[in-house]
Amino acid sequence: MKGYTSWRIAPMLLFAFFTFLATSTAREAAQPDAADRHPLREIRSASESTKWHGAKQKDSSGNEQQQNELADSVKEATALLRKVKPPTVSKLAHYTRKPKGLLGTSAYYAKEAFVLLFMGAPNPANLLTTSTSTAGPQTKLAPPLLRAVKLLLEAAQQDDADAIFLLAEMNFYGNFTHPVSYPVAFQYYKQLADLDGNSTAQYMLGFVHATGLNPDVPSDQAKSMLYHTFAAEQDNTRSQMTLAYRHHAGVATPRNCDEAVHWYKKVADKAIAYYRSGPPGGHVLSKDSYSLANDVGGVYGEGASVSSAGIHARQGGVTSDAYADVEDVLEYLHLQSSKKDLKATFGLARLHYDGGRGMKRDLRLAKQYFMQVAREYWSETGKIRKDVPGGTEKLASKAAGYLGRMFLRGEGMEQSYSKARIWFTRGLANGDALCQYSLGLMHMQGLGIPQDTAKAADFFSAAADQDLAVAQTNLGMLFLDQGDVVTATRYFELAARNSHIEAFYYLAELNNQGIGRDRSCGMASGYYKIVVEKAEAVWASMAEAHEAYEEGDTQKAIVTYLMAAEQGSEMAQANVAFLLDHTKPKWSPIAWLLAQSRSAKTSVGDAALALIYWTRSAKQQNIDSLVKMGDYYLSGLGSLASAENAAACYQAAAESLLSAQAMWNLGWMHENGIGIDQDFHLAKRFYDQALETNREAYLPVKLSLFKLRWRSWWNDVTHGGVKSMGSDEAPAKRRSFAEWLSDFLEADAQMYGQDYEADDWGSGEEERMMGSDGQDFWGAEGDIDDGLLETLLIGGLVAALGWLVWYRVQQQRAAEERRRREGVEGGQAPAVVPAGAGEGQQRAPPPPAPGQQPDGGFFPQPGDPNWGAWVAGGVGH
Repeated sequence: MKGYTSWRIAPMLLFAFFTFLATSTAREAAQPDAADRHPLREIRSASESTKWHGAKQKDSSGNEQQQNELADSVKEATALLRKVKPPTVSKLAHYTRKPKGLLGTSAYYAKEAFVLLFMGAPNPANLLTTSTSTAGPQTKLAPPLLRAVKLLLEAAQQDDADAIFLLAEMNFYGNFTHPVSYPVAFQYYKQLADLDGNSTAQYMLGFVHATGLNPDVPSDQAKSMLYHTFAAEQDNTRSQMTLAYRHHAGVATPRNCDEAVHWYKKVADKAIAYYRSGPPGGHVLSKDSYSLANDVGGVYGEGASVSSAGIHARQGGVTSDAYADVEDVLEYLHLQSSKKDLKATFGLARLHYDGGRGMKRDLRLAKQYFMQVAREYWSETGKIRKDVPGGTEKLASKAAGYLGRMFLRGEGMEQSYSKARIWFTRGLANGDALCQYSLGLMHMQGLGIPQDTAKAADFFSAAADQDLAVAQTNLGMLFLDQGDVVTATRYFELAARNSHIEAFYYLAELNNQGIGRDRSCGMASGYYKIVVEKAEAVWASMAEAHEAYEEGDTQKAIVTYLMAAEQGSEMAQANVAFLLDHTKPKWSPIAWLLAQSRSAKTSVGDAALALIYWTRSAKQQNIDSLVKMGDYYLSGLGSLASAENAAACYQAAAESLLSAQAMWNLGWMHENGIGIDQDFHLAKRFYDQALETNREAYLPVKLSLFKLRWRSWWNDVTHGGVKSMGSDEAPAKRRSFAEWLSDFLEADAQMYGQDYEADDWGSGEEERMMGSDGQDFWGAEGDIDDGLLETLLIGGLVAALGWLVWYRVQQQRAAEERRRREGVEGGQAPAVVPAGAGEGQQRAPPPPAPGQQPDGGFFPQPGDPNWGAWVAGGVGH
């Protein structure tokens, strides 16, 4: 009975669980939750923004009292907005994007089905319905947001720049849980730009015109360029990046290298200034951008994309570290570290110090691990421990370099030049490159010690010899100060191999100004672009975009990626196109139901926009994006269907010899005659190349070849007009000596029988030796071939005769040895040379054995009846 009761309540418990799961993870369909996790980020006033970008705030009314009242209203609204709590993101939010395992997949589809069936209507308490005008809200908002919005609207009607700016940002980004409305945000930005020329408003207008986010305003690239130019002239960094990229790539304007260099240099100067404004050694330039497609093995999936196939395929089984996650690596290193493995301890310290995707920097924990490694070699008093295992001194010296660096920069501890120098000196004894560079930096900048450029150069040189990029850059700077441009350039190029930002900056400056070489605008533009893209903190918010994507807020992620994509970031362009991709298969029933329930697509969900960014990404050497371009042209997505354009994209991708997908596509197009000529032979060639490029393409290639053979056979039987694929090449057989000699003679005859032009052999004396009929002066054309053949035959006969002579002599010696042994065994005495016989006299041959005919040798011997005839013949003697 208890079992029956438990089965009856099981559906209710399951329903309650799904209800909790859906309510904790679902987002309203009518209004995506674009609220900022950090509400204070965009609470900057318009006047501050204008000051930041160099614009001037003007007093439109001239009434000081009214201005004070408006300022008080904005301050009150700001205080109310600070009280708005950001929405809590559930820990189960990752189910909205990447379900893993049976439990995760079940929960994901259950949540989607529950939301679709029972939670289709949005919650009106968290929505603000607005029209395309700036009239304001039509429904009530939860306090204190409602009160703040009303205050800002009243101030905006009086042309208060701060209020207009805050309303525009709230409507665009969804700050403080405010709903997103791009048309309303566009009008506020337009009002602010017309009011006082605010550079941020001008940049946003250029961005919206370029991307078409506002459905009420069609995309207009000319207006986008105009607004970006206005903002860039006011030193707006993002507009400067946008103009630089557009002139560099020829987007909405002809390519202009000088303009690209002009704008890229302005941003590069800011990037270097930001880098050098940090602690000694410069700011840590963390790379927040990464490819979303790589999370699923690439655009076409694991094993099919260029990033996960062929030479880029992850090697090893499922249990190898090729598939390990950050948590798995940390767990393994913790286990090894607990077993006193110093390498694992040092690895843990480096991971916590450098940080990375999915793992924030933890400087205090890094210090503990570095100190643990260092204490294995040095005691607390600084004395070297005895009987330490081999290799401990190297790891301890590396740890000492990092500890000194942390003291020098004040990372995770109080800054102390004296302690930093102590640790650098300890690591210097074992030749640690980081210690050498850091001591050179202290001497060059006079950090806690007297400034000494000569000593700094010595330390930099020692570290540069160990291929430390930052030391090579600093050494190049010293040589450049001394006027040695050639040596400085060599060090900058060495440092650029390891992607040091200052090395690229100096190479850009040298190429731009033509110092030590001819000016190269193209090289300068490329180097400046690398510099600015390394300093993401100066011009982009990639971390914010990734955070929105991880939380499942796809719309916010797309918009943030769009901003970086418009500024030329290839990774952001690929991410935007990947999120907007319209060629993903809709295989799941839930995805199909969701697609059917959507009445209209969002303005950013446009195949044309996806094709634009696939194209821009492909122009920056992304092969998968190039193949995707072909897919869009072939299917007519975002553009008119064009099989010819698709074939051109596939051909360009196949020429890189990296994309098996492109090669297979070309084989399929040749097989069916789509976009290119139907040719079974070329189809087979591309199928074979796909298999050679990527071994994981074995099954589709073999199936395609099977079908192609059948079609080719039927084409031959029916006498079709398509070029046959031909038979497979038989494996090469080993040739016999006779076959080899025949092939050699035939090839030799062909070589000497070729007709050469006069330029192949020369002119002048050689031409004068030719007759009027074109034959050689020495005879006809066939004489050379015949003479060569006769020479080879005579040589062969002579070699055969020589072999026969050698073989006969060997047989004769063997017979004499056999007779000598038989004579000794029979009691016969060996032949004795008569006394007094000279050295030139012949020994008497031994008597023949009974019943054996005497052997006269190859020629008659003296005393033989035939001797006289042989001598008379005039041959020998």
